Amino acid sequence: MLFTISTQTLENYGAHCEDGKFSSGNAYWKMKGGTDYIVDGLDRVQDAVAFVAALCIENSLGYKEFPVEWKTYEEWRNDLPEGEYGEFLYSQAKHVDPRKV
Repeated sequence: MLFTISTQTLENYGAHCEDGKFSSGNAYWKMKGGTDYIVDGLDRVQDAVAFVAALCIENSLGYKEFPVEWKTYEEWRNDLPEGEYGEFLYSQAKHVDPRKV
């Protein structure tokens, strides 16, 4: 079964020039892009979400990435826009397989 796990990233601009901590008032988080991960080799969506969260996600003072949406691959492909933009989104997705890590 194939699943597509979509992530959201955040960047802490306060970590670039200050300590970036909430306690000092220097945290300044901004929403950024994300990534679509096409996960092969797992039978359950819960396992695919956990795999992406554990393997592909950074969680630091300056940057965070986390799953925000999950679908079967077929649902994700059907929801992509038609034409060039949809093909671009498909080409940018990262293919991952826990059996090959």
